[in-house]
Amino acid sequence: MTEQLAQQLRSWAEHYNNRDLFLANDPIQVPNRYRDASLQDLEISALLTAYLSFGNRKQIVKTALLLDDMMNHQPRQYLLSKLWEKDFPANDTTSFYRTVSHQAMNELFTRLYLFYTVFDTLEHAVNGVSQSFNDNVPFHKLCRLLGVTDKSPQKKLNMFLRWMIRTDGIVDFGAWRTFSPSELIIPLDTHVAQMAAKLGLVPSQTYSLNTAKTITRSLSEVFPGDPCLGDFALFGYGVEND
Repeated sequence: MTEQLAQQLRSWAEHYNNRDLFLANDPIQVPNRYRDASLQDLEISALLTAYLSFGNRKQIVKTALLLDDMMNHQPRQYLLSKLWEKDFPANDTTSFYRTVSHQAMNELFTRLYLFYTVFDTLEHAVNGVSQSFNDNVPFHKLCRLLGVTDKSPQKKLNMFLRWMIRTDGIVDFGAWRTFSPSELIIPLDTHVAQMAAKLGLVPSQTYSLNTAKTITRSLSEVFPGDPCLGDFALFGYGVEND
């Protein structure tokens, strides 16, 4: 990577890693309501919002705000009260948001309910997963905890982890302190993949875990110890210039 490209990425990251600028349109504005609340409220809101984060950002925010209203702005209390069993019946296959059915939401709430009846926080639950891998520990642990494959990019989960683990506190929350920002993988969405290919960080615009890891390694050269700061450069510039 040339120094000119590295400087450009640093400039974009500094510009887009801006709370007022980024939160205006991004789904993170919803869990940001709980930035100063309990860790449990923040975790639940952030994971549910990330789970719904695909498609048009305005529609994502609209749906996440609807869900926040349904929870009466008390995510932990709503989860533990099991009111979601009425709102999201286990046998209801109709859509809640795009391809996410009420049934799928019920399954996610069920899993979260079990976590919070055993562990005080989701961070503790993730840390409770046995480790049999050497790199990107939070990603693999979270995938195993949620019962999803860790062989795909899992953009939504890596976005959630970025929110929870990056520590500068500007846009991201930095609420999980038992993991390091250096262990994160960039959330691989369309804009990140396009920009990475256009800038030569990867040979082609493909959507795989290997591509996400390759981009992350390249960004580690520019942002040592904090590669996902580069997400603001690639995603922010990509969205604004789409």
